[in-house]
Amino acid sequence: MDGFAGSLDDSMSGASASDVNDRLSALELRVQQQEDELTVMKAALADVLRRLAASEDSASSSTKKQHGGKGGAAMREAFSMSCIANGGSAGRKRDSTSVTRKETVSSAAKSGGERRKENSSQRSQMEEIQEREEPAPPTVPADKAASSPSSSPHPPQPQRPVQSSDSTKAPSPIKRGPSMKRGSGMERSQSSTWETGEETRNKLVKAASTSKLLAKVVKNADRHKEPVVSQAKMSTREKNSQAEGNHIKMFMRGRPITMFIPSDIENYEEVRTELPSERLKLEWVYGYRGRDCRANVYLLPTGEIVYFIASVVVLFNYEERTQRHYLGHTDCVKCLAIHPDKIRIATGQIAGVDKDGRALQPHVRIWDSVSLSTLQVVGLGTFERGVGSLAFSKADSGQHLSVIDDCNDHMLTVWDWQKKGKIAEIKTTNEVVLVVEFHPTDPNTIVTCGKSHIFFWTWNGTSLARKQGIFGKYEKPKFVQCLAFLSTGDILTGDSGGIMLVWTRSSAEPPPGKGPKAFQISRQVKGHEGSVFCMCEMRSGTLLTGGGKDHKVILWDHDLRPDREIEVPEQYGTIRAVAEGKGEEFLVGTSRNFILRGTFNDGFLVEVQGHTDELWGLASHPFRDMFLTCAQDRLVCLWNSTDHSLQWSRTLEEHGHCADFHPSGAVVAIGTHSGKWYALDADTTDLIAIHTDGNEQLSVMRFSVDGRLLAVGSHDNFIYLYTVAEKGRKYSRFGKCTGHSSYITHLDWSPDNNFIMSNSGDYEILYWDIPNSCKLIRNRSECKDIDWATYTCVLGYHVFGVWPEGSDGTDINALIRSHNRKVIALADDFCKVHLFAYPCSRAKAPSHKYSAHSSHVTNVSFLYNDSHLISTGGKDTSIMQWRLVEKTPSLVPSDSALSLGEGLLHGGNPRRMDSILTTPPTLSPNPLTTPTDDPVPPPTANGTQEISPETPPPSELVPPPSELVPPPSELTPPCSDSTPPPSDSTVSPKDSLDPSDDTATPSDEGLPSFTPPSPPS
Repeated sequence: MDGFAGSLDDSMSGASASDVNDRLSALELRVQQQEDELTVMKAALADVLRRLAASEDSASSSTKKQHGGKGGAAMREAFSMSCIANGGSAGRKRDSTSVTRKETVSSAAKSGGERRKENSSQRSQMEEIQEREEPAPPTVPADKAASSPSSSPHPPQPQRPVQSSDSTKAPSPIKRGPSMKRGSGMERSQSSTWETGEETRNKLVKAASTSKLLAKVVKNADRHKEPVVSQAKMSTREKNSQAEGNHIKMFMRGRPITMFIPSDIENYEEVRTELPSERLKLEWVYGYRGRDCRANVYLLPTGEIVYFIASVVVLFNYEERTQRHYLGHTDCVKCLAIHPDKIRIATGQIAGVDKDGRALQPHVRIWDSVSLSTLQVVGLGTFERGVGSLAFSKADSGQHLSVIDDCNDHMLTVWDWQKKGKIAEIKTTNEVVLVVEFHPTDPNTIVTCGKSHIFFWTWNGTSLARKQGIFGKYEKPKFVQCLAFLSTGDILTGDSGGIMLVWTRSSAEPPPGKGPKAFQISRQVKGHEGSVFCMCEMRSGTLLTGGGKDHKVILWDHDLRPDREIEVPEQYGTIRAVAEGKGEEFLVGTSRNFILRGTFNDGFLVEVQGHTDELWGLASHPFRDMFLTCAQDRLVCLWNSTDHSLQWSRTLEEHGHCADFHPSGAVVAIGTHSGKWYALDADTTDLIAIHTDGNEQLSVMRFSVDGRLLAVGSHDNFIYLYTVAEKGRKYSRFGKCTGHSSYITHLDWSPDNNFIMSNSGDYEILYWDIPNSCKLIRNRSECKDIDWATYTCVLGYHVFGVWPEGSDGTDINALIRSHNRKVIALADDFCKVHLFAYPCSRAKAPSHKYSAHSSHVTNVSFLYNDSHLISTGGKDTSIMQWRLVEKTPSLVPSDSALSLGEGLLHGGNPRRMDSILTTPPTLSPNPLTTPTDDPVPPPTANGTQEISPETPPPSELVPPPSELVPPPSELTPPCSDSTPPPSDSTVSPKDSLDPSDDTATPSDEGLPSFTPPSPPS
């Protein structure tokens, strides 16, 4: 340590004494730990040397006495040692061939570099052994080690104390490290045998090359049944899921999980898992993000409403009931701006983290709303937290883009977005900035507003000069919420006090050096009770405003006098966005995630709706194209997957967390966070029964196949069993499964109702004998051949291959096997939906993975006929409906090919407001239909599709309504050298943030990369 201290003192002369002491203490601790590790390695190597010496002596003796039977016992010892080196048990017996002295000598004649590498590898392996295995006896008699029918016995070899080659130095005392397991290894090392001088070095060299020696043993051995797999080529997951006899053992956070191999698997080594032939195509997105966003609903010339939820930007044609989706983003989309040409769109996202912990940088994507192709990606590496707001310039035909970063300084940047060039950048304020806009007639003026401020920026080349708005005699608002530009060039702001102020540019010339002319308040108008939350200029020059507290939409004439008004019903929440619609119509986005379409005369229609809080519960109807969701917003919703409409919704007293339909389809059971569960009539929403099991969250509800039993899994570690009568209308508790040591996560029934398989939060797989008083089955191998009616457990032989390498056991939230038993769908913590082939009984199984959610995916469920998969998001509150398509195109007439304006599934008409969330309509049975598989064009990096040469252009497939689409000259954005023309291709690979995001997993080596299909461009 003196040498270390001296060098530290030389290099840290300027540091304080306390800092030096702290550093010395840290270095002493590290040196002590390294000494402990070296001691463990020496102990293990000593054991290896002893065993090798015994085996070599035995081999040479048996060669003299019996020419044909050389080294059987010695080989068993060497092979036993190889099992230890590979993490196995020292007591495992295998048959193998012998190793000759010549191989040992040749292995020892390695170069110094190879020796060092092998020593390092051997040390790490021995450390792992020392921590996993029980300490071996200090000495093992050589006659036992070498005993064999084919070798003669030898007397025990005397044990000599450990000696150093330098006899003047006594052995240093052993220091115990923080690990008691390492301590036991050190005690063992003191009784191990060591040689001196040249003999010691030779044996160390031989020990260092033991791994090569054992590799040769395995290569030459023909008779042993369980080959040793080289750990250097194995992943952690593969090491932790090796077959041992009739079972497989994998480890989760160091905890062993044993899964028994079914009897019909004759040779596990021949089991293979391939990519499934089925793929997913995003067909419909339920929900809208209005609760914490503003000004994010617009009507495009194509007749589509554009809005966003999760990481998807949705283009919804409410007349044709179709959706298209832009899937270029990698995390939550937070804001949206429309180019003056009404075709190009800019959307900004927040920062995120992928499953490997790598940062997903916030950025802005500019894309074409006709082709869904990405034109430019702006701001990578510039923005810190996320894009708070953005706007295109208007006076110069949208050549520039202004962006507010959500960082502490709320940086304002101006971009020439076609060249991806940042022109100007400046700090705005530490307060919240809500809006940024370019002046429509003055290309050099930018306006920002937010908490207690409004700033007028003069942009000149690369510089931005700020003028702060002075409120003077008018009350300074807490927030300036929104702004609009009047036809006179004046600026109108709305604030949190319900006041609208008109700002006019001062006619007086500013003093020299004082910057541009200031804007001054010229007029004040009382707008709303509560805040003026949003504004929209109409084509006629009138103004539309939306209020917060008063829920009113008000139309103002040219003189800012109120003309018409209408109140949005309170059940939809406060107003977050208003936009002009067709004719006299207007669109309203609300804080409860509704998008309404209405007029002042006729009221509102609900066009888009969804949940408002974290979403977990999901259940598919047993024989209709419907599914049910429940969330922490206490809403239970039944959705029709054919016309994508809400059949009914009902509010519960508790937060819903799980649900399941009775096989009759007439009743649905819903579990809540408090231990209470409800049985509802699936047609009328009438309450049938209320029961309570414990006082903790219920995590799973599962009816048996025939509907006569119900299992309720709880966070109190119990599974409660009920008998069910009268088609799900009468329940009687008859038992409880007791034995889990953590909360229940998933469970499945056997087809005969006799058994339940369950998983828990501490990675247990338990089986229960239901007729026999719900007893725990101790011998779990008895259940290895049960054919489970459903498969939702995330741990089990048939599904363990879905777990990613390095998982902590919480990465998979839900899993479900399709009814046809071909595929497994999986919901993970990294915003992905996966599709695996079933069964999935190999580690690192390949999968197709799909991005659309921006939060942990909480649940997945196939519809009754496997035509679609439903996935639910957690914090993003979204519901995604995916269509299953075959990888190989089917022979379908060209008129069914995917096209730009294709209605993915045409549905019913929008419903009147008074029919929503009030009196639920009676459900009518839907005919069982199986959609045909359409040919899927090759996908591109964003998940959108390229039009194949055989497919006619979109304009030929579906002619858009002429009254909604401008002439082609207006639709086509201007092209330049720096701006790619709009096309059917998406972002280039260099612009793609995560090229492998929607491809097969890395284990799909040799297979073509896959990007998930999505609605056509």
